[in-house]
Amino acid sequence: MHTESNSLHRDLEHLDFLSLITGINAEDAFCHERVNRELPQIAALAELIFSRLSKGGRLFYMGAGTSGRLGIVDASECPPTFGVSFDTVIGIIAGGDSAIRRAVEFAEDDCEQGFRDLQAFHISASDIVVGIAASGRTPYVMGALKACQERGIATGAIVCNKASELSALCGVCIEVETGAEYITGSTRMKAGTVTKMVLNMLSTSVMIRLGHVKDNKMVDMQLSNRKLIERGTSMVMDETDLDPGAAKKLLLLQGSVRKAIDAWANKKY
Repeated sequence: MHTESNSLHRDLEHLDFLSLITGINAEDAFCHERVNRELPQIAALAELIFSRLSKGGRLFYMGAGTSGRLGIVDASECPPTFGVSFDTVIGIIAGGDSAIRRAVEFAEDDCEQGFRDLQAFHISASDIVVGIAASGRTPYVMGALKACQERGIATGAIVCNKASELSALCGVCIEVETGAEYITGSTRMKAGTVTKMVLNMLSTSVMIRLGHVKDNKMVDMQLSNRKLIERGTSMVMDETDLDPGAAKKLLLLQGSVRKAIDAWANKKY
């Protein structure tokens, strides 16, 4: 069923809050199962992303509206979570950064602007571009992926309709069929939810394979607030024989959990 199909829920304005929330929750229940169907494709795209990032390439997410914002969220969380450079995973939204907060009219309809935006980052064949479009036919994203395909730049896509137009323009297309939304056409809902789920899987699995996780710990995370310093201190304590005070001191001196553990192991502290 197409994401623009009419909702199966009617007369919403006459429902009380519990009825509304129950209906939304019932639709959300489909998300996990629909993503589950696409796990092989998600793994394939993760492998493709890993092949580029492991050799120094970059990952670009591209989208319009909610899709673009979700890509930016995932990209912006990679440096603090995994300690990678802000230039490793980059989110681009149709209409530029101002569109993160306010919609830019007709920005998604420009089929040439997407690749121009990529060129501003000196895109090359070392990189990979993942288009995000619930409809699977956003001109801004399609134009960018087509231009990349013509230039030998690796591409992938995350869409929420089967047999999408984008599928012909990328190496690996993840098509999570979410169907009609609770409010007709409001793809910030189920489509947005599954997109976030897929992005979590892609970035997390790739960063694990790149070595930014030890056991199940974020050993390269940035120590940007007290909570993270406390978490890092606990990690250091788990891997060493240091007491809380000494573990925290070593952590702050070294600047990361990984470096603190390595310094302790090599008796260089």
